Amino acid sequence: MLIKNKKEIEELKKSGRQLGQILAKLRDFCIVGKSTWEIDELAEKLILKAGGKPAFKNYQSGPKDKPFPSTICACINNQIVHAPASKKVFLKDGDIFTIDIGMEKNGLFTDTARTIIIGKAKPEIEKLLQVTKESLERAIIAVKPGNSVADIGRAIEDYVNSQGKYGIVEELVGHGVGHSVHEDPMIPNYYDRKMENFKLRPGMVLAIEPMITLGDWRVKDGPDGFSIDTADGSLCAHFEHTVVVTKDGCEVITRRPEEEKEVI
Repeated sequence: MLIKNKKEIEELKKSGRQLGQILAKLRDFCIVGKSTWEIDELAEKLILKAGGKPAFKNYQSGPKDKPFPSTICACINNQIVHAPASKKVFLKDGDIFTIDIGMEKNGLFTDTARTIIIGKAKPEIEKLLQVTKESLERAIIAVKPGNSVADIGRAIEDYVNSQGKYGIVEELVGHGVGHSVHEDPMIPNYYDRKMENFKLRPGMVLAIEPMITLGDWRVKDGPDGFSIDTADGSLCAHFEHTVVVTKDGCEVITRRPEEEKEVI
């Protein structure tokens, strides 16, 4: 992982704050009947207005991969990550909808995500979102110099397991971020003893993103050629923030305005 210098961190803080504000505006736009394409169009407009560029659009993880076609990952219900926005997919009452969004500004990248309920949902779905969101907060507390990447995963796993029977997705992980969309280290959402040796240091920038299901943790490729879905079709929630490791702990740089008071 690359340590970011003071100037880079200040730039990341500014763009991270903007990205959090953008995600908050998108949340208010997500209502029954909206297509994920309309939400994507607004996302790109807001990123460009902020002076940035979409980090995901046309992104390729490998030279042979198809370029990702949209600004946001627009995942519904059992889609965990990487579902592109579509003119044919409309939000329905009772859906849970995950927006994963990244921005490049001045050559630096930030990344954030949240799952929201469209209309009304059953109490067990509301709890899934609450547990996933709180597991991210527990992970953030574990981010401080001297701790390891394994401590982040342990915090998520211990909390989620204490709340009932949930699946913690293992094949998808958080990551370093800043100079590119994805950097080392990978950040598992469960305790991985191998990551005990990766110690956190001031200046590291991490994208932490627990993905929790109402069923099994296993995944499968989706039919659109991009999305990764729950293997058993169960619902999944996903929350993500970009954080900077400081000398005393960490700073969350993608917080949304009034995040603590928001209704999921």
